Amino acid sequence: KIPMIWFKEFTPTMLNDRPKNHIGAVLGIEFTEVGDDFITATMPVDERTHQPAGILHGGASVVLAETLGSIASYMCIDPDQCIAVGLEVNANHIRPVSSGFVKGICKPLHIGGKTQIWEIKMFNSKGKMNCISRLTVAILPKPL
Repeated sequence: KIPMIWFKEFTPTMLNDRPKNHIGAVLGIEFTEVGDDFITATMPVDERTHQPAGILHGGASVVLAETLGSIASYMCIDPDQCIAVGLEVNANHIRPVSSGFVKGICKPLHIGGKTQIWEIKMFNSKGKMNCISRLTVAILPKPL
């Protein structure tokens, strides 16, 4: 069995019980699975996440990607010693989504001592990929 990459054990409930004073909560992002080397979350496609044309706003997809990648990065570090901060995020929007949910699957491309790179693939409710994103994170010493 491949060892888990996480610093400690996490569950979707633990991730969803975080304080709700952030953009992920406003957009309805919910964590659904924690695997040995991946996490997943869903986000509704509704009036909160639409652009004026009635389809999923690209910025909302980036919020889902950065939420997944940032939390995954946090899950890999000792939070008493380090912090994880985003350096760069990009996204390719492949197909429009007008309703339902999108599901993001976040997996590591690189987990180093100073940087981490996460790939986030997003799928519509029919299982077709609608977006792929990459997040680069810096691992910094925790400020005193």
